[in-house]
Amino acid sequence: MAKNIDRFFAVLLLIGAGGHTFGSFAGYSHQPIVLLWALCASVLAVLLGVINLLRTYRSGDHALAWIAAAGNSSWLVITIVFGILIAKPFDPRVVGFVVIALALIAFSLKGTQDNPAKT
Repeated sequence: MAKNIDRFFAVLLLIGAGGHTFGSFAGYSHQPIVLLWALCASVLAVLLGVINLLRTYRSGDHALAWIAAAGNSSWLVITIVFGILIAKPFDPRVVGFVVIALALIAFSLKGTQDNPAKT
């Protein structure tokens, strides 16, 4: 059950990355430099989503769990700073990504301590 919830949050991050990509094109199509950086954030979200999905299938891989925890923590900081920069820390996009990041951080840290024989 926990693995399914973990995978659900990883898929939510991937869906959020898709939404971020479309929103970036819609909002910044006439600002190529800003669009490039926005798309870089989308790439980061996709990579984190895939790393988290991979982590759910490799329960004994502690290094992968630490990499996921570090990446998710970075995403959390980026999301919070974005909310502060737009002066809307409770914007639904910010809150959604914060919840996803916190859940994935928790699952990743749990994965750093899992005994592969138990999973």
